[in-house]
Amino acid sequence: MQRVLAGRPVSHVAKELGVSRQCAHRWVRRFRLEGSGGLLDRPSRPKRSPSATPGAVVDTVLSLRQEERLGRDEIAQRTGVSPSTVSRLIARAGLPRLSELDPVTGVRIRASRRTELRYEHPNAGDLLHVDVKKLGRIPDGGGWRVDGPQVVDHHGGRTRRVGFDYVHVAVDDHSRVAFAQILPDEKGTTCAAFLLAAAEFFADHGVTISRVMTDNALNYRRSADFQAAIATLGAKHVLTRPHCPW
Repeated sequence: MQRVLAGRPVSHVAKELGVSRQCAHRWVRRFRLEGSGGLLDRPSRPKRSPSATPGAVVDTVLSLRQEERLGRDEIAQRTGVSPSTVSRLIARAGLPRLSELDPVTGVRIRASRRTELRYEHPNAGDLLHVDVKKLGRIPDGGGWRVDGPQVVDHHGGRTRRVGFDYVHVAVDDHSRVAFAQILPDEKGTTCAAFLLAAAEFFADHGVTISRVMTDNALNYRRSADFQAAIATLGAKHVLTRPHCPW
């Protein structure tokens, strides 16, 4: 704005700053009408939404869901809105699914992937998430997805097995920096070697690992090699809650 007020053409300033001329002219117009307050970010939501669901209907939908625990189709029949609109209103309000609730009391009894909290430790290295993703190898030539399903022997006569690749991944909780290796298996010895390699990678970035989080797989929980690797790092082993892999 200072460049424009000094007499520079708006189109030249827009090119220097990498924005369009329309955008630059809009900012100049807002500044001249409203001053510095006109340059503050504004929501992209329109001021008026004539087709939006009325507030009273929204309240009725949410009330039926919370008090009577009805499904979206029955709520749609009672309120006269479409089932998809009911689903959208329920999701926007952050209400849990019916399958997560006790059918008698309505209290949430099951864990959900959705949460209002995004946990993040204050320092890099405070917590390292470690896990393995198993991926089927693709044979030379592309496999049956290229040749067609008719070439597959569904009666067990095939002797050619290409196996799996195991992608070991470690993610720092604070920075979300990730380290990964493709390894031949997910045995405890392999997991231990991967953890030490990940610790070396993060050490090169000035990060010391103090805690390692894994699921309850035996290759982590009962492997003497993996526990020895954690002890070598001087870290603490943290296990996720059972049946909550996320």
